[in-house]
Amino acid sequence: MNYSIIVFSIIFSVLIILPSANAQIFDDSKQRSIEVKINSLGEVEVTHVVAKQNEPHQITLLDGKKENLIVMDEDEEEIQYGTIGDNESLMIFPSKKDVIVKYDLIDELVMKDSLWTLDFLYLQSTSFLLPEEADLIYVNNKPVMLGDKKGIMCHGCQMILEYSLKEPKISEKIKTLDEEFSFEIRTFAEVDQFGLNQEQNGLNFEIFDENKFVTITIPVNFLAQPYEVFLDDEKIIFHDYIENGTHVWVNMRPESSGTVSITGTIIPDVSSTSQIDYLPFLYVGAIIVIGIIVAVFLAKRKSKN
Repeated sequence: MNYSIIVFSIIFSVLIILPSANAQIFDDSKQRSIEVKINSLGEVEVTHVVAKQNEPHQITLLDGKKENLIVMDEDEEEIQYGTIGDNESLMIFPSKKDVIVKYDLIDELVMKDSLWTLDFLYLQSTSFLLPEEADLIYVNNKPVMLGDKKGIMCHGCQMILEYSLKEPKISEKIKTLDEEFSFEIRTFAEVDQFGLNQEQNGLNFEIFDENKFVTITIPVNFLAQPYEVFLDDEKIIFHDYIENGTHVWVNMRPESSGTVSITGTIIPDVSSTSQIDYLPFLYVGAIIVIGIIVAVFLAKRKSKN
């Protein structure tokens, strides 16, 4: 008979009866790290690393449905454990080595309006590894540019994490007499009529959607800070930050369709500025082509005579 299992069962039963005020047993601070790894398919794998202990101890798992639970030591040897509640916590048997707890989190990361969304609450500091394609994420509505970083660390963590993959990008240009300025808009919303608003000293565009993130990259040598952002005539919340010293990323989430205006201080001379419009060139080209056709027709007619 395996006496260690019997002893553990007795201890485990006693510990559940004891008051939760016994901090030595119910101390989650024994966790060395918690990692949440998300792949491009929206699959979530959680890993807890727990310090070795001479006594049974309890760790709290993340909320939500869990599958493929594994409890092992550093050498991948199985460790005795018991579950508490509906897999809300684990009681881990004493171990001479650090304990690794792994499981998949099911149905907590969901797709909402083209955004992967995770409503997360956990008292311990937690690291998040995001898919490589997720270069821009949102934490409680605030944009975070990951760049070449793989993820973020959340301390004592309560957040709404949102991110998208393959977010559409729209390129726009404004040309002055001396220079051409490039802008980029990232959004799943429909946008149109991007252009200069000289009266308000800023930029305008139309948006035909609601509650969609919009991020516009503005050259710092075109529109200087501080900025204000309006939806029609109402000022709205936005975030701006300089990523590389040459461009400012301005992010907003308009609640409805309308005209978005970004005001600041226009730096270059824009007295004759406009968006690049190829329509006039098409008209001129058409006139030239028609002229050539007429000239050829007249020449052939003259030669026949």
